[in-house]
Amino acid sequence: MTLRCGNFSLSLQRPLLMGIVNLTPDSFSGDGLANDTARALAHARQQIDAGADLLDIGAESSRPGAVPTAEDEELRRLLPVLEALNGCGIPISVDTYKPAVMRAALAHGASMINDIHALRVPGAIAAVADSDCAICLMHMQGAPSSMQEQPAYQDVASEVQAFLRARVTAARAAGIAADRLVLDPGFGFGKTLQHNLELLRALADLSFDGLPMLAGISRKSMLGAITGRPADRRLPASLAAALLAVQRGAKILRVHDVAETSDALAIWQAVDGGLQQP
Repeated sequence: MTLRCGNFSLSLQRPLLMGIVNLTPDSFSGDGLANDTARALAHARQQIDAGADLLDIGAESSRPGAVPTAEDEELRRLLPVLEALNGCGIPISVDTYKPAVMRAALAHGASMINDIHALRVPGAIAAVADSDCAICLMHMQGAPSSMQEQPAYQDVASEVQAFLRARVTAARAAGIAADRLVLDPGFGFGKTLQHNLELLRALADLSFDGLPMLAGISRKSMLGAITGRPADRRLPASLAAALLAVQRGAKILRVHDVAETSDALAIWQAVDGGLQQP
């Protein structure tokens, strides 16, 4: 089982770690590195050294209550970092929903597009269809500016899966091969704590057609709601959530803390993942 990601072919025989590089001034987790290319690059290289299998670079905040970032500002933040990481040895994913940013990112070496709108913005499918990049299709109810005001579902797991099926159908109809697609249930995007917990419990049943599932739970408010900890003190909760997601079939973990998550996965693999010791 592999994921085609530009010039890379990523094996999904073990969980992959996607390290987060936030180029925003208002990240919910306090790790935004907008306007500081040097620090952003140092952080990215630190994550690579810690064992990241790919990096996810985002230059527009999607935290609850966030307002959209102008396209030119998003590109101003993004392109210097993306250019400097070209040839870093692992795939670079760009977290954007804007077709023009997608095109610019792919032209500057990105291997994956991580779209919180799941290619619903007009022109988004056309921006990626003829490339060889991987694409992450995420579920979100509403928009970041208002998504947490009153999220409601009859059955969150079945509704999220139905949405993802529809977006996969649209992508496949545009000629996007299945081995380029990743699914993301969108933890925290238009969901209450109970919705998030239901999705995590049902994660093993959400995937379909053999498509890999990405779980992005690291430092999120659902963990704070359970533990009472602020974002910068949610590492233990993030590790617990990561292991639960992997045990339920997640193939990619989008995380802030690569080294620590890698260590947690190493223990899990040694005990339950069939890791052969030398």
